[in-house]
Amino acid sequence: MKPPAYLTPSPPVPKPEPARETRDPLGQNPTRYGDWELKGIAVDF
Repeated sequence: MKPPAYLTPSPPVPKPEPARETRDPLGQNPTRYGDWELKGIAVDF
């Protein structure tokens, strides 16, 4: 199946930049100790 002639081809998808590691001001990242992260918040079960 071919797209209609009036549609232009899509530009290539850019590659994502590498993730930056942020430093925790308190020096303890809770997700390093086996906690789960949900919507950016560390939760413990």
